[in-house]
Amino acid sequence: MSASAFTLNELRTVLLEAAGTDEDVDLAGDILDTDFEQLGYESLALLETAGRIERTHGIALDEEALADARTPRQLIDLVNTHLTAVATA
Repeated sequence: MSASAFTLNELRTVLLEAAGTDEDVDLAGDILDTDFEQLGYESLALLETAGRIERTHGIALDEEALADARTPRQLIDLVNTHLTAVATA
């Protein structure tokens, strides 16, 4: 389990490993508030991404909260909330 904060760069890496990327999408750009669908990631790709995050960080993300995380910023905030809760437990 990692004690450090989950970052946009880490999310980019996990997205690429889990589902690759559409050639028309620049993940290196300002994507924090871009909807995952606009980035080319549908629900199955996001489930794979979430699974990798959970395994790497030893957390369990709530399925409803995960479904509500429509942008990278929202997913990063969700992961960091869980990491904080685990660290303080």
